[in-house]
Amino acid sequence: MAIRSVFDSSAIRTEFEKAGINTNFIHLIWKYVIQNPNCELDEVPSLPAAAYPLLRSKFKPSTSTLHSVIESSDEVTTKLLIKLQNGAFVEAVIMRYDSRLGKYNGKPRPGGLRSTLCISSQVGCKMGCKFCATGSMGFKNNLSSGEIVEQLVHASRLSQIRNVVFMGMGEPLNNYAALVEAIRVMTASPFWLSPKKITVSTVGITHAINRIHNDIPNINLAVSLHAPAQDIRCQIMPAARAFPLERLMNTLREYQNNSQQKIFIEYIMLDGVNDEAQHAHQLGKLLETFQVVVNLIPFNPIGTLSDFRTSSEHSVTRFQEILRSAYNIRTTIRKQMGQDISGACGQLVISMPDKRSTGNEEPLIDIEDLHL
Repeated sequence: MAIRSVFDSSAIRTEFEKAGINTNFIHLIWKYVIQNPNCELDEVPSLPAAAYPLLRSKFKPSTSTLHSVIESSDEVTTKLLIKLQNGAFVEAVIMRYDSRLGKYNGKPRPGGLRSTLCISSQVGCKMGCKFCATGSMGFKNNLSSGEIVEQLVHASRLSQIRNVVFMGMGEPLNNYAALVEAIRVMTASPFWLSPKKITVSTVGITHAINRIHNDIPNINLAVSLHAPAQDIRCQIMPAARAFPLERLMNTLREYQNNSQQKIFIEYIMLDGVNDEAQHAHQLGKLLETFQVVVNLIPFNPIGTLSDFRTSSEHSVTRFQEILRSAYNIRTTIRKQMGQDISGACGQLVISMPDKRSTGNEEPLIDIEDLHL
């Protein structure tokens, strides 16, 4: 049996309970490991004697290693290539913001420096979205909860992480048990992330959406809608056939009634596919009875993997104006970070880059700004 990560919460808790060891010591172990990157578990101080042989035989401080760190040309985006215990790789992306720059609703922005971590939940992805590089990999395997948490551990040694978004490789709700367990670890000692600073993105796995509010309340739900009609969704998102739009919208309505939280709608702008005025009106009518924030995402090039083109700035602005003026729907346009290191939305696919483009990217609207 493979050695487990010490951050695999259910595994270490089960072993401690079987051995009669107080599980409160687990949080002390996590804190020590975070603060001492190259430690051995024998070095964790003040544990019961019975804990040391158990930890030594069944757990590691980290089952993954940070293979490489790639900085964007503007130095505000960092892509982490992380090697897992089974030899596979996943990517995570740190996006840094200074919330004092610019204005929000005509007023100075609150706060200061903060970082958002984009986390992966799977190696590859089953969903096969045609505009996403990760989908071209196919599905390899789910990450354990410890492997998910370890991405936060690696990133926190490079930057103070305030927000976490599950928008990296994989469909988070297809790895539901590990996702829930990892978020419960992240929101407890010693991480103490606020659930309101965690966002889970999904293509619309309806049966999991029905459960998520009860299992991890107060987190944010983001739905990769990307089209206002079922036929277009199926064209660009093959998985949409299993989750018809009408059923998805009914599920979101129930989720919103139960959670009383706004829902974030992700909408990638594809030239001539879903970016025309008629599509904006269709989307407005679909969402006008919901409390939502629509995030329009300019398509990021993924080389020869796709024939799609990025919508023009005029099309994106017109789309936003229709949603705002005709339907009073709050709508933002995502400004991309990390395109030059293939770390932007939809670009995560395992590669060992040997060169970078020289593009200078504008900063992404921070997920935290959407709550203001």
